[in-house]
Amino acid sequence: MTLDLIIDILFVIAAVAILLTEVKWDMQMMQQNSYRNERFLKWLKGSGEYSGVSRLIDLAMLILALSTFMESWPVKLILAVVLFAKSVVALRKKYKKPLVFTKRVLRLYITECTILLGVAALAAVMRQLTFEAGLVALSFATFSYAFTLAFNWLLKPVEQAINNSFVKDAKRILAQMPDMKIVGITGSYGKTSTKHYLNRILSEKYSVLMTPGSFNTPMGVVRTVRELLQPYNDLFIVEMGAKNIGDIKEICDIVHPQMGIVTAVGEQHLESFKSIENVQRTKFELIDALPANGFAVINDDFPFVANRKVDNVAVRRYTVGNKPSSDYHVENITYSAAGTQFTIVGEGRSIELSTRLVGECNISNLMAAVIMALHLGVEEQKIKYAVSRIEQVEHRLNVKRTASGITIIDDAFNSNPDGSRMALDVLCGMKGGKRIVITPGMIELGSKQEYFNELFGEHIAETADVDIIVGQYNRETILKGINKKGMSANTVHTVSTFAEAQQLMLSFAKAGDTVLYENDLPDSFK
Repeated sequence: MTLDLIIDILFVIAAVAILLTEVKWDMQMMQQNSYRNERFLKWLKGSGEYSGVSRLIDLAMLILALSTFMESWPVKLILAVVLFAKSVVALRKKYKKPLVFTKRVLRLYITECTILLGVAALAAVMRQLTFEAGLVALSFATFSYAFTLAFNWLLKPVEQAINNSFVKDAKRILAQMPDMKIVGITGSYGKTSTKHYLNRILSEKYSVLMTPGSFNTPMGVVRTVRELLQPYNDLFIVEMGAKNIGDIKEICDIVHPQMGIVTAVGEQHLESFKSIENVQRTKFELIDALPANGFAVINDDFPFVANRKVDNVAVRRYTVGNKPSSDYHVENITYSAAGTQFTIVGEGRSIELSTRLVGECNISNLMAAVIMALHLGVEEQKIKYAVSRIEQVEHRLNVKRTASGITIIDDAFNSNPDGSRMALDVLCGMKGGKRIVITPGMIELGSKQEYFNELFGEHIAETADVDIIVGQYNRETILKGINKKGMSANTVHTVSTFAEAQQLMLSFAKAGDTVLYENDLPDSFK
C-alpha cells in the first residue's frame, strides 16, 4: 500500500466523520423544530447556519480538496487532520438541549447517511479513485442541511403511517378504560406547574398518571398512554402544548378529556400564532372539546380568558385578585422564608393553605389545581396536606440557597412577558443583599419581540441591582429598556454564554445576594 493511498483513505475517513457529524447536528435542530421543514428553514435563515463558521470551514476544505494543491500528499494529510479535529470538537460539545435518539431520529439519520455514503462509495467505484469518495462525502457534509430537509420530506408518509398506528393503539387502550377520568391542562404558561400540583393533590385520593416532562404534544401523549398508563389508574392528567391552531384539538381528539384547565392566554409563541386572538382560539380548543357534562377551570386574571364566553360546560373562573367575574379568589397572601400562606375563597368556602412555593404565578397555578381537586371530591384536609408538601418544579421559579449563602431563583425553563414580570417581582421582594438578574431575554414573540424585551429591560432596571445579559439575540433591546430607566451602566454586563455569566456572577456575589436566572435559550439561538 503506497503512502498516497494511505493518505487518501485517511481523507475519506475524515470526510465521512464530518458528514456524520454535520447530519447529527441537522437532526438535533430538526428535532427542536418538531420535524417541520418550514420551521427548520425559518431557523436556518434566522440563525445564519448555512453561512456560519462551521459551514464555511467545510466549504473552504471542499474548495481546497478540489484544487490542484491536492496533488501533494502533505496537503491531503493536513486536510484530513483538520476535518478529524473538527469532528472531535463537534462531538465533544455539550448542548443545553441535546439530540434525543428517538426511533424517528434513527430512521431519518440512518436513511440519510446510508444513501449519501452509498452515493459517495459509488462515485469512488465508478471513477476507481479512493479520494473521490471523500470528496463527495465532504460535498454532502457542506450542504447537509439541504439533504436533511429532502429526506425529512421523503420520509413524511412513512412517519405519518407509523404515527397513525400509534394513535390507533392509544385510542384502543383508552377505550378499554371507560371509567377513567381525563383532565386536560393548557395555557400559554403555567400548565406544567399546574399539572404537577394537581397530580400531587389528587394522589391523596386517586391513582393518578400525568404526562411526564414536557410530553405535551400529540405523540408525547400517545407515548404516555402506550407506555405508562395502567389499568388501575383512576385519573389521567394530560398537559397540552401548542404552537399552531389545531394543536390542542388534535390531542383532545385522541384522549377526549372530560375536564379542562386553562391557566393563561398570553403573548407567547406569537412567531407561529401571529396574534393573541389565535392563541386564545387554540387554548380554548380544550374547553370546546369537553362533553356537555364536563367541567372547566379557567384563569380570569388574563383578559383573553376573561373575555371568552364558555357556555358548553360548567365553568369556574378564578383570579388571584378579587374580580367580579371570578368564582374563586385569594386573600391574605403572606410571604416568608418558609414559603407562602394564603386563603382561597369562593362558593362559600374559605381554605387556608401553606406552601413552600413563592410567587403570584405559583399561587395562581395552585388555585387551579385546588378548584379541580374540590370538583373531584378531594377533602379539604387532604388538599391542605398535599399543598404543604408540594415541591418546587425544577426551573420554574424554583428557589434554593447555595452553600455560600446565595439565594438562587431558577426560572430558566421558559420566559414570557407575564412570567418574567412575576419573576422580577419575586426578586424585588428579596431584601438584605444585591439582586442579580442573568438572562438572554425572551424569544418566539414575533413582531412584538423587541417591544416586550424593551419592557423587560425597564422592569429589570426597576427591580434589580445588577443585570447580566447573555448572548446577542435580545441584547440591544434589553439595554434600551434598561437605559430608559437610568440603571447605572457599571451594574449592567454583557457576556456571550451562560458559563461566562456564571463566572462573572461568582466573582462579585456574596452571602445574602439573590440571583434570578430568567430563561435559558436553547442552542438554536445565539
